[in-house]
Amino acid sequence: MKKRCMRLFMLAAALCMAMPVAAFAEEKAPANAGSAADLAPSARSAILMDADSGTIIYEKNSNDKLPPASITKIMTMLLIMEAIDDGTIKLTDKVQASEYASSMGGSQIFLEPGEEMTVDDMIKGIALASGNDASVAMAEKLAGTEQQFVAKMNEKAQQLGLKDTHFANCNGLPTNDHYSSAHDIAVMSRELLKHSEITKYTGLYQDYLRKTSEKPFWLVNTNKLVRFYSGADGLKTGFTSEAKFCLSATARRDDLRIIAVVMGEPNTKTRNNEVAQMFDYAFAQYMTHSIFKEGDPMGNVNIEKGAVAQMPIVAKHPYSVLLKKGTPTTDIRYELQLEPLKAPVKIGQPIGKLIVFQGDQVLKEFPVDAPQSVDRAGWWKMFQRSLGGLFT
Repeated sequence: MKKRCMRLFMLAAALCMAMPVAAFAEEKAPANAGSAADLAPSARSAILMDADSGTIIYEKNSNDKLPPASITKIMTMLLIMEAIDDGTIKLTDKVQASEYASSMGGSQIFLEPGEEMTVDDMIKGIALASGNDASVAMAEKLAGTEQQFVAKMNEKAQQLGLKDTHFANCNGLPTNDHYSSAHDIAVMSRELLKHSEITKYTGLYQDYLRKTSEKPFWLVNTNKLVRFYSGADGLKTGFTSEAKFCLSATARRDDLRIIAVVMGEPNTKTRNNEVAQMFDYAFAQYMTHSIFKEGDPMGNVNIEKGAVAQMPIVAKHPYSVLLKKGTPTTDIRYELQLEPLKAPVKIGQPIGKLIVFQGDQVLKEFPVDAPQSVDRAGWWKMFQRSLGGLFT
């Protein structure tokens, strides 16, 4: 009996000791989360990310596979911008709308079969008016058919490590086996923003197509934040009855660029308000510490048997780390680790990494790609180099 009483007493004592700990834990959770705990309450899925470093500030069901609606066009625009960069197309090139492209429903710029527009105008039609017809016209221009272009979209998704994404078309119209996640959309948005000229389109509030015709077509950006939120300059809205109201938005203040993605919002007002609150939180709580700005020289890499013996590495986009406001930065340093290269080298080929440290702690690792292609040197150039080496 005494043993039983002693066990009961010890159990009661243990429970009493545990209760304050449990109560303390419940009080600490909101404090740790800060106001971020209340972000995007109406969204089915959401994420808040620093564009330069890819650091996730907040997420909610961010890996749920959901219909992305017209946010799909972020990947479409990414492939277009890459094609411009590698010289496959130019902004002044003409794009002819096929009968199939012109038949797209939903949001459109009302392309007529056979109508021609420049790549520049087609991008405006996609970025501002969410033109489904313009998206298909560009897909056909770049890949021959929409199906072949979609294969390139899925290939790019794999390259970016997107595990919750599969595309079945280039515009986001409802169809089977077409899905993405807030996380994956943020990653592809970040990749698109590396092409800094894209915000010249997505940041416009209004413009015109067919300016010289008798009936100019007025474009108004479906993303109203670019007009009403300071620093907002993109990226893409989306809506279908299945997906509800979606948005991948970006805003920049000083050197800090933020990406906010929400999916499954009940209406545009709630969607815009919640994204604005996400931005407010990020800009109030965080700062960025710049390592390299776009265009800054980063170093040089030797190329064995290359048409050029050495290639300068220039920052194609900003490199920075995200820090809480007030964090000391005096002990932040970086190392550029480049791999030995042998020609030929292809533009975009991984060639090393940029590692950022705070003291001895690694803050962030960035992949570094070749900024240009380098062919193999001809025999005469190799011969000249070998002779030069004899007299140095």
